[in-house]
Amino acid sequence: MPATSIGPDLHLQTLFLLDGDGRITSTREPRPEPGPLLSLVRGHGEHAWAVRADVPDDVAHEIDRLVREEPPVSRLRDPPLHARRYVELVSSVGRPLRTDGGPALRFAELFAGPEDVILVEDERLLHRHFEGWITGEIAAGRAPVVAVLDGGAPVSICFCARSSDVAAEAGLETAAAFRRQGYGACVTAAWATLIRASGRIPLYSTSWTNEASLAVARTLGLVTYASGWSVTG
Repeated sequence: MPATSIGPDLHLQTLFLLDGDGRITSTREPRPEPGPLLSLVRGHGEHAWAVRADVPDDVAHEIDRLVREEPPVSRLRDPPLHARRYVELVSSVGRPLRTDGGPALRFAELFAGPEDVILVEDERLLHRHFEGWITGEIAAGRAPVVAVLDGGAPVSICFCARSSDVAAEAGLETAAAFRRQGYGACVTAAWATLIRASGRIPLYSTSWTNEASLAVARTLGLVTYASGWSVTG
């Protein structure tokens, strides 16, 4: 297991590529997106944050000042102290905005994944039950893709949603007809085992309102170490 500390900064660095000024340039994905206007990750003892590169400098500086005033977090589910002000500041981009938040979780130190799963290396195997996968995406950064099969086709998969040389965050999809059967926890456990074997840290995050994803986290005994909050527009 790497000696890297699992905390807000690791979460932020795993999700986004940052420029020399610590600004978000894109997500860490094979098909990168611009990322949120503001990402704030709060732990019990420290915070990490970044604004997108196209946010005006004066707005970014004011956000920096306000984040430094954020108090230590006792209840990670609570919104940031200055949540409303952050939204007001980035509203200058002139687009509809939305906020989202959820826990950032780590896997238990001693965890063995199940053996009744397969590795998927060809995106064509995913087309029966999953949409949006393109040729070369797995090799470009989604691997390992771990799956449970039904009728010869993957019905639940876990893959690298975001990744760096240090850590990877789980992406989890289960076809609608196969949910609530424990497959999500099964493939996520196997994925985490493979990420650890590669020398990286497996991470998991979700939304506070995603009950299915939170249930997987509970089943696996994942431990919340921080809370993410973002403004997207």
